[in-house]
Amino acid sequence: MKNTNRTTSLLVLLLTVISLVPSCKGNATATNGGHSEDSSTPDAGIIDAVRSMTTQRAAHTATLLPDGKVLVAGGFAGDENRLASAEVFDPATSTFAPTGNMNATRAGHTATLLPNGRVLIAGGYNGSYLASAELYDPAAHTFMPTGRMVTARSGHVATLLNNGKVLLAGGVGTGWTFLADAELYDPTTNTFTATGGMTTARESHTATLLKTGNVLITGGHKGRRTAITIYSSAEIYNPASGTFSSTGNLTVRRHKHDATLLADGRVLIIGGSDERDGRGGSAYRNAEVFNPTTGTFTAVGSLNAARYKLQGTTVLLNNGKVLIAGGANRAEVFDPANNTFSFANGNMGTMRLFATATLLGNGQVLITGGYDDSQAVSANAWIYRA
Repeated sequence: MKNTNRTTSLLVLLLTVISLVPSCKGNATATNGGHSEDSSTPDAGIIDAVRSMTTQRAAHTATLLPDGKVLVAGGFAGDENRLASAEVFDPATSTFAPTGNMNATRAGHTATLLPNGRVLIAGGYNGSYLASAELYDPAAHTFMPTGRMVTARSGHVATLLNNGKVLLAGGVGTGWTFLADAELYDPTTNTFTATGGMTTARESHTATLLKTGNVLITGGHKGRRTAITIYSSAEIYNPASGTFSSTGNLTVRRHKHDATLLADGRVLIIGGSDERDGRGGSAYRNAEVFNPTTGTFTAVGSLNAARYKLQGTTVLLNNGKVLIAGGANRAEVFDPANNTFSFANGNMGTMRLFATATLLGNGQVLITGGYDDSQAVSANAWIYRA
């Protein structure tokens, strides 16, 4: 009888413990306004943590080099702590190592791989809006100054054109001026020259090189706080004429979103926010596709997690799908064959805002840094495998 009572007591205790332990499924759900269910699928891939960067970074850049390594440069590590440091990720060892420092501290700059294998670092902010630019030489592991930009700017976009030049457009300049002007960098002369201006001043916009060689500019904003204006407008830059012209409007106004060229030549536009800037559940789950043949945008599916501040974290994978890595604690994958979004397996723990995602030569994706919803900047890094 004594043994029977003891067995019964242990069984009751075990059942009580099980009822109190949260399920793995519950722990895997997304934050920031996502679905409550776990919609990950086996073919959506997985994210695993790797060794951290040498420094905490957000609003930095991460650029694939010709040798398969990744240059991670600048950003900020906290309030007023902007960085000149840079480091290189080696996918063979999944580790980061310091490389030479930039000539200026920078956050909100751009980094563009040039046809000659060097990386153009342009603009940014370090307490002042920067017109300076520099080149990273991966062979020497050093940064060297190059020509000055026509206009000091931060929060701009930079696109390598088919002619080898780099288009830099918009952003914010001296005196908190929102910019419509654009310029071109020529790596053969190391000089910047003005080109035609956008139809409107934009920051937090996107720029995507189309298969035609033109560049699609979408959304963004001008102004701050109560004076902010967020755009649904889009425009096309034609390198042959050096001019911008309006195209169809987005289905919603959005800024701090992202855009990615699909394998079929269309462009996927996802996430962002309205004037509330992500507060009060205002980050978007909606997505749309631009058709360059018709110049129109069409809504497609819904993200599983609401996302904003995810510029530069969507990547076209080798299988034709798109990885969406930033703006939430979990990544997801868009399948253009059926316009569906599925969570990747794995969890980054907190929202990844102003992080980076870089497609590696082996088809994997490196995700680095960013900050969470409390603005705690991270040195963490992850690898996505399809």
